[in-house]
Amino acid sequence: MATVHEAQGKIGLLAPYMRPLAAGSAVAGPAVTALVHPGDNLMLHAAIAVAQPGDVLVVGTSSPTTDGMFGELLATSALARGVAGLVIDAGVRDVAALRSLGFPVWSRSISAQGTAKLRAGSVNVPIVCAGARICPGDAVVADDDGVVCVSKEQAVMVAEEARRRIEREDQTRVRLAAGELGMDLYGLWDMLAGQDVCVEEPTCSHSSRP
Repeated sequence: MATVHEAQGKIGLLAPYMRPLAAGSAVAGPAVTALVHPGDNLMLHAAIAVAQPGDVLVVGTSSPTTDGMFGELLATSALARGVAGLVIDAGVRDVAALRSLGFPVWSRSISAQGTAKLRAGSVNVPIVCAGARICPGDAVVADDDGVVCVSKEQAVMVAEEARRRIEREDQTRVRLAAGELGMDLYGLWDMLAGQDVCVEEPTCSHSSRP
């Protein structure tokens, strides 16, 4: 995810409070968006109804909430439809069951607070989720580091740049593992010298003995 974020110029990152429910979770796919109201998950059911296999549900709220809008039963329904995962700027519950099902979830919070199914919102419209604007069909990439959104118009270009970055990082990793300093590899000595910063070898030694 971090590589994708860097590849598109460090934009599109959702707020860092969006955390994966289970360590090691990862997902990438087109967004099916839903705008819901606090205390009501009606539009989550509607979003699952229109989702296609491989889609990622992305849920924004009309005002901030931590209510537990998504749990085991909705996850079971989403899995049956082939939904790849959920990104929700609200709460989830039935955590043990969600982890057991292996359904990838990134959420604002965990809360047992239940919700109703009474108030209509919207599905597949532009939304704001955790501070990022997301449109239907935008690419959503998420892992342990967080969630990033890439506009569908830029997705191919960003994917290609991300691949190039990975190749460069693979080469850099080999050099660093061999003992080369980042100061040399990235030309950072010159940067420090240009700012009148001098880094010298230590001139005193320390002993652990009294």
